Amino acid sequence: MFGFVTASLDRLSDEQRERYKSCYCGLCRSLKERHGSLARMTLTYDMTFLVLVLSSLYEPLELQGEAPCPAHPMKHRKFRQSSVTDYAADMNIALAYLNCLDDWEDDINVAALAESKLMKSSYEKICEAYPRQCSVIKSSLSELKDIENRREESPDAAAAAFGRLMAELFVLREDRWSGALRSFGMALGEFIYVMDACIDLKNDKRYYKYNPFVHLYGRLDEEQCFRDILEMLLADCVRSFDALPLVQDTDIIKNILCSGVWTQFNRHYGSTS
Repeated sequence: MFGFVTASLDRLSDEQRERYKSCYCGLCRSLKERHGSLARMTLTYDMTFLVLVLSSLYEPLELQGEAPCPAHPMKHRKFRQSSVTDYAADMNIALAYLNCLDDWEDDINVAALAESKLMKSSYEKICEAYPRQCSVIKSSLSELKDIENRREESPDAAAAAFGRLMAELFVLREDRWSGALRSFGMALGEFIYVMDACIDLKNDKRYYKYNPFVHLYGRLDEEQCFRDILEMLLADCVRSFDALPLVQDTDIIKNILCSGVWTQFNRHYGSTS
């Protein structure tokens, strides 16, 4: 359910693109430094978005530099790291660990089980450092599984469960901004869940997997119906974003919210609108 919150790179300036990539590379370095080289395999652009939002709000001291990249060993990549980057790396591992366990339980995926064992020690330490976040992530995923097992016809409950998960990720600490951050994370999580359901509808129907939109499969207006629902959910997300006093990187964040999040949807439905 991750991989949707990315930037439209062609709509960013060279400077913005460099900033975005340096945050991604910084997150990659934090994963390695805190959880080992294999942790880099769990890296997602979704957590880069978390870094951008929380860094813009709290403005932590950043470490900047250049270093070789394992994926591009002949080149040096710029990176930016901070306490927020470390937090995002920890949340990245927590999500990856629980996702692997879910894949093992649902599909008897032996590779996922092996991967979860490699992350178990890190996950336990993260739970000690961030008990609130980890507790909500675990309970939200459990709730989501129950909803899917019941095969509820409405997407509301499932979207809300995933929304609560995302809401807690955005609350780095309980302070004056926690309410606004929870509202933003909740709205974004609901959008992501519904977006994922829209894109996976055909495959879910084919393999008899749960999808709250199965009754819409094959309708002539399927794409427009989904787009209308998603635009409504995204409007709530943008309103919550506007309530946050962000200045740094807002152009990149708005690029992601207004354009990047549609990339997979447009690719799937063959639309460029």
